[in-house]
Amino acid sequence: MTVARLPLVPLADFPAPLGEAVQRGVDTRMLSSTVPVQVWAHRPQAALAWLALLDQFHNHGVLDARLRELVRLRIASITQCQACQLARKSDRVDAQDIEALNCLQPDSEHFTPAERAALTYAELFAADAHAVDEHHFAALAAHFSTAETVELQMFCALMLAGGRMTLVQQAYEEMPP
Repeated sequence: MTVARLPLVPLADFPAPLGEAVQRGVDTRMLSSTVPVQVWAHRPQAALAWLALLDQFHNHGVLDARLRELVRLRIASITQCQACQLARKSDRVDAQDIEALNCLQPDSEHFTPAERAALTYAELFAADAHAVDEHHFAALAAHFSTAETVELQMFCALMLAGGRMTLVQQAYEEMPP
């Protein structure tokens, strides 16, 4: 059951370009649900722009898919977006990874040094942006190119905004108890 706070636009009523973008998103696992887009579809051009940016990261990004998924899930735990927490966008993140993330151990030896640097940055970005300092940028620079660092920042921003928006709009399907 869907409990969105705003009316959903039926998929059949989507303009063709938006419908095609949603189908591509579902096919590539970029989208785990169409419900948020059914809310955004009240502004089809804005929804298309959001999906295009998601597509850039998910299908054409410079960051590793595993790293993106770990970062996405860490931010989802901070935004407490249920739909975001339950969705899986990559098979390269397993139950042990989820356990380490859920135990609030982004510095766990379970993760590579690059993953630890990105997860620490993502957590601060989402929960305490004022705490991000030169030390964090140096840690990122030790593992990532400037382009990768910029993508990480943009991806964190999009995941934080998307998670909060989905949570506030309740634009997700209610999970059975």
